[in-house]
Amino acid sequence: MHENSSEELQEKLPRNLGLWGVWMLVVNGFIGAGIFGLPSGAARLAGEYSVLIYGFCALLMLPVILSFAEIGSYFRGTGGPIRYGKLAFGSFVGFQGGWLYYLARLISFAANTVLLTDSIAYFFPIMGEGIGRLISLALTCGLLSLINILGSSESIRSMTLFTIIKFAVLIGLIIGGFLLIGPDVIPHFDTPLPSGSDFGAATLLLIYAFVGFEGAIVPAGEAKRPKRDMPLGLILGLIVVTIIYMLVQLVSQSAVPNLAASNSPLLDASSALFGSTGAVILMVGVATSVLANLISSMFSASRITYALALEKSLPAWFGEVSNKFLTPANSVFFFGIAAFVLAAMGSFTFLAAMTVLSRLFLFIMTCAAIPVLRPRFRDQGYFILKGGYLIPALGIIACIWLMLQVSWTSIWLTAVLIGVGTGLYWLGKMQK
Repeated sequence: MHENSSEELQEKLPRNLGLWGVWMLVVNGFIGAGIFGLPSGAARLAGEYSVLIYGFCALLMLPVILSFAEIGSYFRGTGGPIRYGKLAFGSFVGFQGGWLYYLARLISFAANTVLLTDSIAYFFPIMGEGIGRLISLALTCGLLSLINILGSSESIRSMTLFTIIKFAVLIGLIIGGFLLIGPDVIPHFDTPLPSGSDFGAATLLLIYAFVGFEGAIVPAGEAKRPKRDMPLGLILGLIVVTIIYMLVQLVSQSAVPNLAASNSPLLDASSALFGSTGAVILMVGVATSVLANLISSMFSASRITYALALEKSLPAWFGEVSNKFLTPANSVFFFGIAAFVLAAMGSFTFLAAMTVLSRLFLFIMTCAAIPVLRPRFRDQGYFILKGGYLIPALGIIACIWLMLQVSWTSIWLTAVLIGVGTGLYWLGKMQK
């Protein structure tokens, strides 16, 4: 219990996050840009069986998410992997967990910012090239930084608005598809099964749509009831998102016969069902989905540098809290600047696959931390999984299987970034 008490003494952030806020961090971590582009790749690799791959990915991630649900209920302080990694395995592992999470979120944020700019350019072509593109990227990063600096309540309100619009567009596409296409939406499953290599490739592709949830446990220092809301938000988020993904895939492959060849699968599906108006509405859905994901990413990732500053692993500047807005303003500002630079360079896209591998390391660390930490928290009313240590063990096995599907490029890039993180860690130790 002392760990949580000392965390709370250091915290200066108000506890504004309820179950709704945690749930939105989870679903917006899951649903970003991916679902608007993944259905065609899934159809190319697995055909009509692609809808089942979503279910398989959800089952793969279920033990990992349940492990996060347990460990997320243990802590009342900000930092997520930094907190439990340090307590379970020492400060070096805790630092690396936070570092890899931060990098994954930063690179994803930059990639999604570019996708949002491309969506804006659909309506205003001048915003998609040259100085117009830079202005659009700067405005996006600046506006999102401002929302996050103004307060956690403002961030959640903005996320609520964008989440409602995003869900309305996706659910509208699903309902429209079922009404206009009818029973033909349900596949017959009479084509040949995908090969083992295609099955593995499809799973690795779609797993992108099932990461991002881990950001929800980082701001535990701002949660009103982390012991209850962290597990509940994670589990409800996975259920809702999996159902939406599977239904969107069914509608897309029914509405667009050559879905495998499409570069913009949901845009083509919406056009096929509702004409040009449907295309415009879907573009609004893409923009709001990405905005909600970006707010969620910045909200969680900026708390990592804040927590590392509290740990004295980064300069104290990152840990300063705005007196007026009670937010880690410097950490938010730094994240916004770094994301703008990456997005403006545009050369970060080859790092996108690295984000999955770094997250898999984080997931393994989380599952492995449960046997170490559970004896400390078992009898204190926290969320404890049934079945001994079977669920975290299954989570580790699932992550190792996914790692075997990853390319060598991702492996060496992740190794380089772990090396950079190691250098920063020892530099911080020397400064202490």
